[in-house]
Amino acid sequence: MLQNNQQASLYQVEPSPRDVSPHAAVARRPTTIAETGLSESLLLDLLTKHLFTDGVLTREQLANKMGITGGILQGLLDTAKKLAWIENRQTTADGQMRYALSMAGDIHAKQAFAKNGYLGLAPVPLQQYTPICRQQSSRANPVTFEMLQQGLKALVLPEDLLYKIGPAMNSSRPVLIYGPPGTGKSYLCRHLNLALGDDVLIPYALAIGNEIIQVFDPELHHQVDLTENHNPLDLAQGHDPRWLRCHRPLRITGGELTAEMLEVRFDPYSRTYMAPLQLKANNGILLLDDLGRQRISAKQLFNRWIIPMEERRDFLGLQSGEHFEIPFELILLFSTNLDPKELVDEAFLRRLGYKIHFDALNEMLYRQIWFRVCEELQLHCPEEVFQYLLREYHQRCNKPLIPCYPRDLLGIISDQMSFMKLEPEVTRSLIDSAWSIYFV
Repeated sequence: MLQNNQQASLYQVEPSPRDVSPHAAVARRPTTIAETGLSESLLLDLLTKHLFTDGVLTREQLANKMGITGGILQGLLDTAKKLAWIENRQTTADGQMRYALSMAGDIHAKQAFAKNGYLGLAPVPLQQYTPICRQQSSRANPVTFEMLQQGLKALVLPEDLLYKIGPAMNSSRPVLIYGPPGTGKSYLCRHLNLALGDDVLIPYALAIGNEIIQVFDPELHHQVDLTENHNPLDLAQGHDPRWLRCHRPLRITGGELTAEMLEVRFDPYSRTYMAPLQLKANNGILLLDDLGRQRISAKQLFNRWIIPMEERRDFLGLQSGEHFEIPFELILLFSTNLDPKELVDEAFLRRLGYKIHFDALNEMLYRQIWFRVCEELQLHCPEEVFQYLLREYHQRCNKPLIPCYPRDLLGIISDQMSFMKLEPEVTRSLIDSAWSIYFV
């Protein structure tokens, strides 16, 4: 299970005003079980499961694994002792008490695992998650032209495209990006979260009553490398450790998308719930790439998300049949190289709000990409060779100046140079060969 380096805390005090960071103000550390929003029985189950899995743990280790403060943890340990579920073991060399399960505690832990296989940080109850998720909306700090320009400075883009993308990111409406293959739709979308430039708190898990849904996904949620120079024992600092400070997520899904991925998934073997992709992407960006090629049809997808797209809230269900509402607080992007009118009807297109068309570049921008890729690959390309490419191939073959061509063609040329041990200079013959290989 994930261990959060910022969770080392044995005792809890109220944060002083000078120490309250923006994230600590959003999700303050709870000091009592009531402030966690969780039941004592749920926390006791989680405590015994951690001891069952790890054998012997100190109080500090338990605080780290459960994401709860020492004051709350001490109360749980006292209760578990009264129930004869835990035993004291020999202290560590530095005097820390160690705890292990008794026989009765072992039995209880097994019963707890039989009910719910979740093992990780204590979950955040839904009623606490919802207001914090909405408070962290990217729309709270609107994207400006300067922010977008800075975030996408590594890309070569027409300036008028920035004036279309920027307002779309500030809108509460979904965005459809369409155009021919290779025009940079997906490439741009994969960099948009750089323009947001901040980080957010992501709950490790959510509690729906006594059921727990894991939200944190290490492949999607990238934790911020915290380097603040403060004493880790200064407990007046820091946010609720059940939340992990991460960069705004960017979730990308393509042809592999199924209807099941949009719902809470239950694993009957581990008896655990996993969050759907839109819940994991909250407070970030969700890109549905290659719309129209998913294993769920575009019509089914839009029917499923009519309410979320218009009301910014979604409804999910558990295996028990219980249903609950969650925020749909994300930037939703659709990308396709198909004709949008062939995917969905006019009523659905109207709901998308922003429709942004990508097309071929002009010669100036195409040149910038070509010579930038040459620099990245450490290739030299004479101007006359570039003009030869434009004249003999793009113009005569009527091939538009698509942004993906420079990287693809020069990649083939670089491979040829390595294979034939050639000097790193682009020649007409290498252009001829790369073009004949790349195009059918």
